[in-house]
Parts: sequence; C-alpha cells; structure tokens
Amino acid sequence: MKLTVQANGVCIGWLSLDAISGLYAFDYSVEWLAQEQRFPLSPVLPIVGQSLPAEQHSANVRQFFQNLLPEGQALDDAAQANKVSKSNLIGLLVALGKETAGALEISLDDPQPSPMHLAAKRLLTSEELSQRIRSRPELAFSVWDGKVRLSIAGYQDKIAILEENDLWFLVDGGGLASTHLLKPDPVRSGLQDMTSNEFACMRLAQAVGIAAADVCLERIPEPILLIRRFDRRISTESIDRLHCIDGCQALGLGVSMKYERPYGDGRDVKHIRDGASLPKLFALLDRTSAQPTADRLALLRWRIFQILIGNTDAHGKNLSFFIDSGGIRLAPSYDLVCCLIYANGQISDTLSMAIGDNFDARSLTAYDWAMMAIECGLNTRLVGRELKQMADKVLKIWPKLKQNLIAVGADYLTLKAIEAVLNQQCQHTLSIANEVPKISKAIL
Repeated sequence: MKLTVQANGVCIGWLSLDAISGLYAFDYSVEWLAQEQRFPLSPVLPIVGQSLPAEQHSANVRQFFQNLLPEGQALDDAAQANKVSKSNLIGLLVALGKETAGALEISLDDPQPSPMHLAAKRLLTSEELSQRIRSRPELAFSVWDGKVRLSIAGYQDKIAILEENDLWFLVDGGGLASTHLLKPDPVRSGLQDMTSNEFACMRLAQAVGIAAADVCLERIPEPILLIRRFDRRISTESIDRLHCIDGCQALGLGVSMKYERPYGDGRDVKHIRDGASLPKLFALLDRTSAQPTADRLALLRWRIFQILIGNTDAHGKNLSFFIDSGGIRLAPSYDLVCCLIYANGQISDTLSMAIGDNFDARSLTAYDWAMMAIECGLNTRLVGRELKQMADKVLKIWPKLKQNLIAVGADYLTLKAIEAVLNQQCQHTLSIANEVPKISKAIL
C-alpha cells in the first residue's frame, strides 16, 4: 500500500506499508530531491545522510504520520465515519490527509493540483454553525455533509475553514486550502467560556511580545474562536501551505509521549520522564535551528509565559516548528489557556513539562529555574532577567488589555479568574527571579 505525499502541488515522496512485515517506509521522490528549496519532513526523517535499521525507520515514519491525526473523540469519530480501525494509519490518512497541519497533502493517487476555480468549497453560514454547535452531544462536530472534515491534531472540537470576503467556507483541498480554524467552547461541563480564556491568553501573549497566532472572538450567538492559521501564506493568486511540525514530530516521539511523564503521575511511574521535555526541545534547537540563539530565547519566553498564565497543559504537541531548506524555526504560539482557573479536575494542575524536577506551577523555586537553565544550556542570569521582565510586563499590560477584551465580548467572570492567577503567578515569580543567578551550578 502506497500513499503520495505532496506539498503545494509538488510530490515530496511516498508513504508505504508492507502488508507482510507490517513495516512503514517513506521515500523522497527524485522530483523533490532536485528542488533547490527541498526540506526534510522532520529532523528524524532526513533527506540524506541517515541509514537506520528498517524497524527503526518504520517507527520514525509511523510516529510522524500518526501525529497528523486528531486525538480523543475526534479520532473515534473519524474511524467510525470511515469504517476503519483507529489503528489503521493508512486508512485514516486516506480519509483525512488532504487538509493536514502544515504543508502536506496525502492521497492514494498521484494527483495534479486542481485550479482554484475547480476546487470544491461550500458556504458555512452562522445559522448552520450555531445549530451544529448546539447539536454536538448528538452529532460529532468533525462530521459535515456525511464525512469527517477535521484533520487537525488535538483533542478540542475544531474545524478548518477558508475565510474569503468575510464569508466562511468548508473546502476539500485541491487548489484551495483552509486559512482559519474555528473552535467552540468544549461540550464538557466545567469548561464553559474556554473560548474567552484562550482568546485572552493569546492576546496577552502578543501584547507582551510573544509571537502567537491571530485570534478573534465571534458570537453566532454561541462564542467561537476564529484562529488564523500561521501555516498558510495567502496572496491574491494562491494560498500556499507552509511545512510545519509539532514538537513530538520534531523530536521523533509518538503522540503518547507528548507529556514528559508519559505514563502519568502515579507513584510507580512518575519517575519515568521519557516524553517531550524542555531539555530535549532546547537540544533540538541547538542541533537543527536556522537561528538557534533567537529560537532558544523565544522558547524560554514561551515557557515562562505558560507558567505565568497557569497553562499546565503546554505539552509537546502544543509547540510547533517551521521547516525549510535552512533548518527549523520556532512557529507562533497557540492553544494558550489558563488551566489553573479550573479547580474541578477537568484539567490536570500538573505541568506537562517540568521546570527542573518540579511539576507544580504554583510552587516553583529559584532552584527549580536554575536547574532548568543548567539542563537546557541557558545562562542563569538570562533566566532570572527574563522571569522578572515577563512578570513585570504581564502585570503592567493586563489591566488595560482586560478592558479591551471585555469590550469585544470576552466573558467577564473568566477574565476575573484569569486575573487572580496572573497576579498570584507573577508576584511569586518576581519574589524568586533575583535569586536564580545566585544559585551555583555546583550545588545543582
């Protein structure tokens, strides 16, 4: 079984599965190898210079492509709608691969790109979207027109759309690509107004100087978050897809390893830390980044900001990288949410990736930050300075930003709860920031 993998109409190569051995393989096409601007799918699937045993190559390929699939209920819905097993990677990619995260388009054949005027798009009205949001308990949000349209990794309900002249369309690939994502509030009780939460945290990130995806909060009348895709480049002639991979794909990890403690926080397994972690991500940038100094600083600021907003769920798939012929670059931030306002156990309050050895965002010490600095090859003076500057910025910017957010429809009580977390986390961070550079490497 073989699938064609292409980007913007150019065949990159072929994903294959041997029916007898059960091994996967990916082979780059001669056409792609001849491209001056060619790039690898990921650092663990290089174009040249790596010879691995077939079993290891198969594992790398399988993990990379599995990371393109949705998770949780959305994966269940996709498998059921297409009458394939959740473990049938090839079958799911055939169904979902035309519109993935990043640049890749995956299909059974070797198709020619469709002209934009021939690509299928269909209008999505506010009335239909509102009705579908309300009917989610009975009808999966990923299923539209009798087929699954969601092919974006992650747990939350979302759908990819094309925005054109202030109208929204569902698209079927070809010469068109989606430009935005729509995310309603979760169905689960206790997570109401998650849209306002993410909207506020994303806007705050931009306000303090962190590159983050552009977001708007719409009401139809249900609140829905409109997120501009940063893996698309839009011009008057075309919509180009930009190759972008998440942290697990970049590290060569499976989706189950997105948490540093991949087997949970139980007494017997919490010491196992084989999943995505800050030391692994910083080492990745050292090896592969096109701009390692800038990316390392951006990653540090990303991590500090997650702590300040109380986002305990900043795992390996909530961080992405662009890849081009020059290497990898950190992509804008997304899925920024204050998890600590949910005291009902709906979201774990344990950090997805530790600071040093500490997985508790509320009790971080200067020692923890200094340990993280040493593990990641960072200067402790730099870490201490960035902690102080970021906390100061958040406290200074938030009051006016909050008023602006309320003016455009964000939920007041959600913002009030976020504010309490911001004040607590920032004040605590300021109380320890100056101590970080004083901790000697010798005692760590």
